[in-house]
Amino acid sequence: MERKDRIDLFGGTVLVVFSALLGLNQVMVKLVNAGLQPVFQAGLRSVCAFLPVLLYALFMRKRLSISDGSFWPGVLCGVFFAGEFMLLFSALEFTTVSRASVFFYTMPFWVALVGHFIIPGERLTPLRLGGLVLAIVGVALALSGRSGTLPETVIIGDIMCLLAACGWAGIALVARTTSLSRSSPEMQLLYQLAVSAVILVPASLFFGDWIRDMTPVLAGIFAFQVLVVVGVGFLTWFWILSIYPASDMASFSFLAPLFGVLLGWLILDETITGAVALALVLICCGIVMVNYKPRVRPPVSADA
Repeated sequence: MERKDRIDLFGGTVLVVFSALLGLNQVMVKLVNAGLQPVFQAGLRSVCAFLPVLLYALFMRKRLSISDGSFWPGVLCGVFFAGEFMLLFSALEFTTVSRASVFFYTMPFWVALVGHFIIPGERLTPLRLGGLVLAIVGVALALSGRSGTLPETVIIGDIMCLLAACGWAGIALVARTTSLSRSSPEMQLLYQLAVSAVILVPASLFFGDWIRDMTPVLAGIFAFQVLVVVGVGFLTWFWILSIYPASDMASFSFLAPLFGVLLGWLILDETITGAVALALVLICCGIVMVNYKPRVRPPVSADA
Protein backbone atom coordinates (compact mmCIF):
# COMPACT_ATOMS: atom_id res chain seq x y z
CA MET A 1 0.00 0.00 0.00
CA GLU A 2 1.14 3.55 -0.69
CA ARG A 3 2.14 5.93 2.08
CA LYS A 4 -0.77 7.99 3.47
CA ASP A 5 -0.83 11.30 5.30
CA ARG A 6 -3.66 10.47 7.73
CA ILE A 7 -5.47 7.56 9.35
CA ASP A 8 -8.35 6.28 7.22
CA LEU A 9 -11.10 3.77 8.10
CA PHE A 10 -8.90 0.76 7.33
CA GLY A 11 -5.97 2.03 9.40
CA GLY A 12 -8.24 3.03 12.28
CA THR A 13 -9.89 -0.39 12.31
CA VAL A 14 -6.54 -2.19 12.38
CA LEU A 15 -5.29 0.02 15.23
CA VAL A 16 -8.43 -0.58 17.30
CA VAL A 17 -8.10 -4.35 16.79
CA PHE A 18 -4.40 -4.20 17.70
CA SER A 19 -5.20 -2.25 20.89
CA ALA A 20 -7.81 -4.85 21.82
CA LEU A 21 -5.23 -7.56 21.18
CA LEU A 22 -2.80 -5.87 23.57
CA GLY A 23 -5.49 -5.65 26.24
CA LEU A 24 -6.38 -9.31 25.72
CA ASN A 25 -2.73 -10.33 25.89
CA GLN A 26 -2.43 -9.51 29.59
CA VAL A 27 -5.54 -11.56 30.33
CA MET A 28 -3.98 -14.49 28.47
CA VAL A 29 -0.68 -14.11 30.31
CA LYS A 30 -2.47 -14.24 33.66
CA LEU A 31 -4.40 -17.34 32.60
CA VAL A 32 -1.31 -19.15 31.29
CA ASN A 33 0.55 -18.36 34.54
CA ALA A 34 -1.55 -21.15 36.04
CA GLY A 35 0.17 -23.62 33.69
CA LEU A 36 3.62 -22.14 33.17
CA GLN A 37 5.98 -20.31 35.52
CA PRO A 38 5.79 -16.60 34.48
CA VAL A 39 9.48 -16.05 33.64
CA PHE A 40 9.61 -19.31 31.70
CA GLN A 41 6.40 -18.36 29.88
CA ALA A 42 7.98 -15.05 28.81
CA GLY A 43 11.17 -16.78 27.65
CA LEU A 44 9.34 -19.57 25.83
CA ARG A 45 7.19 -17.01 24.05
CA SER A 46 10.31 -15.29 22.73
CA VAL A 47 11.81 -18.62 21.65
CA CYS A 48 8.65 -19.71 19.82
CA ALA A 49 7.98 -16.32 18.20
CA PHE A 50 11.51 -15.89 16.81
CA LEU A 51 11.16 -18.36 13.93
CA PRO A 52 7.82 -17.09 12.53
CA VAL A 53 9.10 -13.50 12.61
CA LEU A 54 12.37 -14.52 10.94
CA LEU A 55 10.58 -16.51 8.21
CA TYR A 56 8.26 -13.58 7.53
CA ALA A 57 11.20 -11.17 7.28
CA LEU A 58 13.06 -13.47 4.88
CA PHE A 59 9.97 -14.12 2.76
CA MET A 60 9.23 -10.39 2.49
CA ARG A 61 12.91 -9.66 1.77
CA LYS A 62 13.26 -7.30 4.73
CA ARG A 63 16.71 -5.92 5.47
CA LEU A 64 18.31 -8.02 8.23
CA SER A 65 21.82 -7.16 9.35
CA ILE A 66 23.89 -7.14 12.53
CA SER A 67 26.91 -5.48 10.88
CA ASP A 68 25.30 -2.08 10.25
CA GLY A 69 26.16 -0.66 13.66
CA SER A 70 22.94 -1.84 15.24
CA PHE A 71 24.30 -4.86 17.13
CA TRP A 72 24.99 -3.38 20.56
CA PRO A 73 21.93 -1.10 20.60
CA GLY A 74 19.92 -4.15 19.50
CA VAL A 75 21.36 -6.19 22.36
CA LEU A 76 20.51 -3.38 24.80
CA CYS A 77 16.93 -3.33 23.50
CA GLY A 78 16.79 -7.08 24.03
CA VAL A 79 17.91 -6.65 27.64
CA PHE A 80 15.18 -4.05 28.21
CA PHE A 81 12.68 -6.38 26.51
CA ALA A 82 13.68 -9.25 28.80
CA GLY A 83 13.37 -7.08 31.90
CA GLU A 84 10.05 -5.67 30.76
CA PHE A 85 8.38 -9.04 30.32
CA MET A 86 10.04 -10.72 33.29
CA LEU A 87 8.49 -7.98 35.43
CA LEU A 88 5.10 -7.86 33.68
CA PHE A 89 4.49 -11.61 33.57
CA SER A 90 5.57 -11.98 37.20
CA ALA A 91 3.52 -8.95 38.27
CA LEU A 92 0.33 -10.66 37.15
CA GLU A 93 0.90 -13.20 39.93
CA PHE A 94 0.33 -10.39 42.43
CA THR A 95 -1.99 -7.85 40.85
CA THR A 96 -5.03 -7.79 38.59
CA VAL A 97 -5.08 -7.25 34.84
CA SER A 98 -7.06 -4.06 35.39
CA ARG A 99 -4.44 -2.55 37.67
CA ALA A 100 -1.59 -3.86 35.52
CA SER A 101 -3.10 -2.10 32.49
CA VAL A 102 -3.23 1.21 34.34
CA PHE A 103 0.42 1.04 35.40
CA PHE A 104 1.99 -0.69 32.39
CA TYR A 105 0.59 1.76 29.86
CA THR A 106 2.26 4.71 31.54
CA MET A 107 5.12 4.01 29.11
CA PRO A 108 4.51 7.12 26.91
CA PHE A 109 5.06 9.37 29.90
CA TRP A 110 8.50 7.97 30.71
CA VAL A 111 9.45 8.30 27.03
CA ALA A 112 8.24 11.92 27.03
CA LEU A 113 10.05 12.72 30.27
CA VAL A 114 13.42 11.30 29.24
CA GLY A 115 12.99 12.37 25.61
CA HIS A 116 12.73 15.99 26.80
CA PHE A 117 16.42 15.79 27.74
CA ILE A 118 17.91 13.52 25.07
CA ILE A 119 15.81 13.77 21.87
CA PRO A 120 15.94 16.97 19.81
CA GLY A 121 12.47 18.32 19.06
CA GLU A 122 10.81 16.35 21.86
CA ARG A 123 10.57 19.15 24.41
CA LEU A 124 7.87 19.04 27.07
CA THR A 125 5.40 21.69 25.95
CA PRO A 126 2.82 22.96 28.48
CA LEU A 127 0.26 20.54 26.99
CA ARG A 128 2.59 17.54 27.22
CA LEU A 129 3.67 18.53 30.71
CA GLY A 130 0.00 18.70 31.70
CA GLY A 131 -0.45 15.16 30.39
CA LEU A 132 2.52 14.00 32.44
CA VAL A 133 1.04 15.57 35.58
CA LEU A 134 -2.30 13.86 34.93
CA ALA A 135 -0.51 10.52 34.62
CA ILE A 136 1.36 11.02 37.90
CA VAL A 137 -1.89 11.89 39.68
CA GLY A 138 -3.54 8.82 38.12
CA VAL A 139 -0.74 6.51 39.22
CA ALA A 140 -0.79 7.91 42.76
CA LEU A 141 -4.57 7.50 42.89
CA ALA A 142 -4.43 3.90 41.67
CA LEU A 143 -1.66 2.99 44.14
CA SER A 144 -3.63 4.45 47.05
CA GLY A 145 -6.97 3.00 45.99
CA ARG A 146 -6.49 -0.69 46.77
CA SER A 147 -9.73 -2.62 47.25
CA GLY A 148 -10.20 -4.48 50.52
CA THR A 149 -10.75 -7.70 48.54
CA LEU A 150 -7.17 -7.63 47.22
CA PRO A 151 -4.17 -8.94 49.20
CA GLU A 152 -1.53 -6.62 50.62
CA THR A 153 0.97 -8.00 48.10
CA VAL A 154 -0.89 -6.32 45.22
CA ILE A 155 1.38 -3.30 45.66
CA ILE A 156 4.34 -5.52 44.64
CA GLY A 157 2.68 -6.30 41.31
CA ASP A 158 1.72 -2.66 40.77
CA ILE A 159 5.31 -1.47 41.22
CA MET A 160 6.61 -4.26 38.98
CA CYS A 161 4.24 -3.06 36.24
CA LEU A 162 5.55 0.48 36.59
CA LEU A 163 9.12 -0.80 36.26
CA ALA A 164 8.07 -2.90 33.23
CA ALA A 165 6.70 0.29 31.65
CA CYS A 166 10.11 1.90 32.19
CA GLY A 167 11.73 -1.06 30.41
CA TRP A 168 9.34 -0.61 27.49
CA ALA A 169 10.21 3.09 27.40
CA GLY A 170 13.90 2.13 27.35
CA ILE A 171 13.32 0.13 24.17
CA ALA A 172 11.61 3.07 22.48
CA LEU A 173 14.35 5.50 23.50
CA VAL A 174 17.22 3.25 22.37
CA ALA A 175 15.46 2.57 19.06
CA ARG A 176 15.04 6.30 18.43
CA THR A 177 18.42 7.63 19.56
CA THR A 178 20.93 5.05 18.28
CA SER A 179 21.95 3.41 15.02
CA LEU A 180 19.20 0.86 15.67
CA SER A 181 16.81 3.42 14.18
CA ARG A 182 18.22 2.53 10.77
CA SER A 183 17.34 -1.15 11.15
CA SER A 184 14.12 -2.53 9.76
CA PRO A 185 11.30 -3.01 12.31
CA GLU A 186 11.55 -6.75 11.81
CA MET A 187 15.25 -6.70 12.68
CA GLN A 188 14.50 -4.70 15.82
CA LEU A 189 11.91 -7.26 16.89
CA LEU A 190 14.30 -10.14 16.15
CA TYR A 191 16.94 -8.54 18.38
CA GLN A 192 14.42 -8.29 21.18
CA LEU A 193 13.17 -11.86 20.81
CA ALA A 194 16.62 -13.43 20.48
CA VAL A 195 18.29 -11.60 23.37
CA SER A 196 15.29 -11.97 25.69
CA ALA A 197 15.12 -15.72 24.98
CA VAL A 198 18.81 -16.10 25.90
CA ILE A 199 18.22 -14.19 29.15
CA LEU A 200 14.78 -15.34 30.26
CA VAL A 201 14.96 -19.11 29.79
CA PRO A 202 18.12 -19.56 31.93
CA ALA A 203 16.82 -17.00 34.45
CA SER A 204 13.61 -18.97 34.83
CA LEU A 205 15.60 -21.77 36.48
CA PHE A 206 15.74 -19.59 39.61
CA PHE A 207 11.96 -19.08 39.83
CA GLY A 208 10.68 -22.59 40.46
CA ASP A 209 9.33 -25.40 38.29
CA TRP A 210 8.69 -24.54 34.65
CA ILE A 211 5.45 -26.50 34.36
CA ARG A 212 2.56 -26.00 36.77
CA ASP A 213 -0.95 -27.23 35.96
CA MET A 214 -0.73 -27.07 32.17
CA THR A 215 -3.84 -28.02 30.17
CA PRO A 216 -4.62 -28.19 26.44
CA VAL A 217 -6.70 -25.02 26.74
CA LEU A 218 -3.82 -23.10 28.33
CA ALA A 219 -1.46 -24.47 25.67
CA GLY A 220 -3.83 -23.16 23.01
CA ILE A 221 -3.94 -19.73 24.67
CA PHE A 222 -0.13 -19.67 24.77
CA ALA A 223 0.03 -20.62 21.07
CA PHE A 224 -2.35 -17.76 20.32
CA GLN A 225 0.02 -15.39 22.14
CA VAL A 226 2.99 -16.55 20.10
CA LEU A 227 1.40 -16.68 16.66
CA VAL A 228 -1.23 -13.93 16.81
CA VAL A 229 -0.07 -11.38 19.40
CA VAL A 230 3.69 -11.46 18.82
CA GLY A 231 3.77 -12.78 15.27
CA VAL A 232 0.80 -11.35 13.40
CA GLY A 233 0.02 -8.51 15.83
CA PHE A 234 3.40 -6.82 16.05
CA LEU A 235 4.29 -7.39 12.43
CA THR A 236 0.96 -5.85 11.42
CA TRP A 237 1.78 -2.91 13.67
CA PHE A 238 5.12 -2.42 11.91
CA TRP A 239 3.39 -2.70 8.54
CA ILE A 240 0.79 -0.07 9.48
CA LEU A 241 3.60 2.14 10.82
CA SER A 242 5.17 2.09 7.36
CA ILE A 243 1.94 3.41 5.81
CA TYR A 244 0.46 5.93 8.26
CA PRO A 245 2.01 8.84 10.23
CA ALA A 246 3.39 7.72 13.60
CA SER A 247 1.96 10.82 15.30
CA ASP A 248 -1.56 9.91 14.18
CA MET A 249 -1.12 6.30 15.25
CA ALA A 250 0.02 7.38 18.71
CA SER A 251 -3.39 8.92 19.34
CA PHE A 252 -4.83 5.38 19.45
CA SER A 253 -2.49 4.26 22.24
CA PHE A 254 -4.96 5.18 24.99
CA LEU A 255 -7.22 2.34 23.80
CA ALA A 256 -4.89 -0.44 25.02
CA PRO A 257 -5.32 0.25 28.77
CA LEU A 258 -9.06 0.71 28.24
CA PHE A 259 -9.32 -2.71 26.61
CA GLY A 260 -7.09 -4.23 29.33
CA VAL A 261 -9.37 -3.01 32.13
CA LEU A 262 -12.54 -3.95 30.24
CA LEU A 263 -11.36 -7.46 29.31
CA GLY A 264 -10.06 -8.09 32.83
CA TRP A 265 -13.57 -7.34 34.06
CA LEU A 266 -15.35 -9.34 31.33
CA ILE A 267 -13.16 -12.45 31.27
CA LEU A 268 -11.66 -12.65 34.77
CA ASP A 269 -14.54 -10.99 36.64
CA GLU A 270 -12.18 -8.44 38.18
CA THR A 271 -13.61 -5.62 40.25
CA ILE A 272 -12.99 -2.15 38.87
CA THR A 273 -12.83 0.22 41.82
CA GLY A 274 -13.65 3.91 41.55
CA ALA A 275 -9.99 4.79 42.14
CA VAL A 276 -8.82 2.54 39.28
CA ALA A 277 -11.53 3.87 36.95
CA LEU A 278 -10.62 7.49 37.68
CA ALA A 279 -6.90 6.72 37.38
CA LEU A 280 -7.58 5.11 34.00
CA VAL A 281 -9.41 8.22 32.79
CA LEU A 282 -6.58 10.48 33.95
CA ILE A 283 -3.90 8.32 32.34
CA CYS A 284 -5.80 7.97 29.04
CA CYS A 285 -6.30 11.75 28.87
CA GLY A 286 -2.61 12.19 29.68
CA ILE A 287 -1.61 9.81 26.88
CA VAL A 288 -3.62 11.85 24.38
CA MET A 289 -2.05 15.11 25.63
CA VAL A 290 1.52 13.75 25.59
CA ASN A 291 1.12 12.33 22.08
CA TYR A 292 -0.71 15.31 20.61
CA LYS A 293 1.07 17.08 17.79
CA PRO A 294 -0.81 19.69 15.79
CA ARG A 295 -1.04 18.94 12.09
CA VAL A 296 1.13 21.33 10.09
CA ARG A 297 -0.83 22.73 7.19
CA PRO A 298 1.00 23.56 3.98
CA PRO A 299 1.32 27.28 3.26
CA VAL A 300 -1.35 28.78 1.02
CA SER A 301 -0.02 29.85 -2.34
CA ALA A 302 -0.14 33.61 -2.99
CA ASP A 303 -2.00 33.11 -6.28
CA ALA A 304 -4.52 30.64 -4.86
